[in-house]
Amino acid sequence: MWNKVKNYVYSVLATLAVGGLSALLTAGNREVYQNSAKPFLSPPAWVFPVVWTVLYVLMAVSFAIVFNKRKREPMMRRNAVNIYALNLFFNFFWSIIFFDFGAYLLAFIWLLILWFVIFVMIINYYRTAKAAGLLLVPYLVWVTFAGYLNFGVWSLNR
Repeated sequence: MWNKVKNYVYSVLATLAVGGLSALLTAGNREVYQNSAKPFLSPPAWVFPVVWTVLYVLMAVSFAIVFNKRKREPMMRRNAVNIYALNLFFNFFWSIIFFDFGAYLLAFIWLLILWFVIFVMIINYYRTAKAAGLLLVPYLVWVTFAGYLNFGVWSLNR
């Protein structure tokens, strides 16, 4: 029992650590975004950390569900780990590209790749456990919205 619970705890902590480190590394450059022209429907700044925290927890729980279910299938478990790691990689570096480098077009392209990785992850996880796939849908919706915001910032500030 503890092994299954432990996987949830470690998954949530590791995922929040990735998100937290990314936020920490970009904290000094967020005022550039605040001072730039933003598209219609841009939420206030306080919304982003709240939404991302919830999404990171949902991602982590989804991953832990799949990780626990694939215990006896090493290849499928490895695939679940690899796609999750790829997701975290693209998620982590998007903030740096957008906020630290101000490379809005590159960040948008990076976000499109992240969107595709999330989509593949949803399909992969849904096949293992429907709940795991469904837990990722809000993440895909938010990244779609983030794509709209990213593209809007790029087009309004060129």
